[in-house]
Amino acid sequence: MRAVVKRGAARVAVGLAFLAAGLAGASSGQSWVSRVVAEARGAIERTPDGRSVQHRFRGWADDDFSAFTTHAYVSTGQPVPVEKVQPPAGRSGDAARGERLWREAPCVNCHALPGGAQGDARWAGDLGPPLGNYGARRPEASYTYQVIFDPRVLNPASVMPPWGAAGLLAPQDVLDLVAFLHSLAGGAGAAGEAAQDPSRRAPPANYFGDNLDPTRNPAALLAERAEALWTREGAQRASCATCHGADPERAMAGKATRFPRYVERYGRVVSLEDFLSAHGPEAGGIDLPVEGADNLRLAMLVKMQSSGQSLNLDLDDPRTRLAWERGRQTFHKRIGQRNHACADCHSPEQARGRWLGGRYLGRADVSLGLTRTYPAWRTSFGEVWSLRRRIQWCMLPHGANNLAADAVEYADLELYMASFDQGKPLNAPGLKD
Repeated sequence: MRAVVKRGAARVAVGLAFLAAGLAGASSGQSWVSRVVAEARGAIERTPDGRSVQHRFRGWADDDFSAFTTHAYVSTGQPVPVEKVQPPAGRSGDAARGERLWREAPCVNCHALPGGAQGDARWAGDLGPPLGNYGARRPEASYTYQVIFDPRVLNPASVMPPWGAAGLLAPQDVLDLVAFLHSLAGGAGAAGEAAQDPSRRAPPANYFGDNLDPTRNPAALLAERAEALWTREGAQRASCATCHGADPERAMAGKATRFPRYVERYGRVVSLEDFLSAHGPEAGGIDLPVEGADNLRLAMLVKMQSSGQSLNLDLDDPRTRLAWERGRQTFHKRIGQRNHACADCHSPEQARGRWLGGRYLGRADVSLGLTRTYPAWRTSFGEVWSLRRRIQWCMLPHGANNLAADAVEYADLELYMASFDQGKPLNAPGLKD
């Protein structure tokens, strides 16, 4: 079965090489035409009841966060203003309600507590300090209130969301959380906190076997079936095989190692998926919108022909370096209602040996390389995801709107992330949980 995949994919590879050569000699300045499936366009819609929504992951969230910053280079949204506050006078908090809010917010994603107070200990994180003995420290209520309402007043670099300033929690909610935390004045004490420290857990095993084995990875099977796409003619009565030959294994060998890359014709960096979405209509009238099933399958077929070969990005090109720097800045840019950046979870300083909501962030350290196994089959969703879809998914905890999946901002960010994979072997399609 794998031989079939390789033969099919090989046909795609020659095509890309031939195509890349043609692009190199093409005139520059052609504007990029976005071709993305409807649900990945980042469009804002109006519901019949007049509500403004952004549909990307239906059933998870559809809130419109247009008021807040996004990854867009030109954005109308604004960062949450820093707000110094005092607790409302004459009002007290309800510790029992505060404990419920603790789990719902969910504060437990970053802070461990001893015993039943934190709910399910498996979800405890350690991006923030353990707080099981917080009340014993006898902090001022005004201090605790400020830390929850907007920690940036006390620590401008805090990764904790400005819960009150962003409108995520009402003043009474913050008061209730203060009352709960101040009630934790003994219990297991420091020893109990250490016992709950999730950083002491061993990283869980996550071995799926050979991800290119179709009996283990459904994405590999889908890539095999992409051979039909290789020979399917488009509106211009041409197919991939027309220009690149019948064997994608021979045609596409090593071509995926050069993506993401700057393409002069488009005046921007493109991923392989972006490139296919533009080249398909141009060369053969073949519709391959980004995030569409055909685009993903053809991208997997092409990338399989480079599996085992080292990523070879042209990072010396001045235009590529500019895009890399923009991507680096995007990686560290705080956005959305929760004021988060990619770096808050994926930088070596934060990710290495840390836990967030029951997940070991060491696997998410960008310096380890996170791009060379995409597109990947996500076992928890039962479908293929591209890296762009994974980036869009991250906007949910950011509280930020998505850009179109083929936006140049995402392409530059992908380039920056892919640079950590430079020289490492590609292994796509991957398997993710």
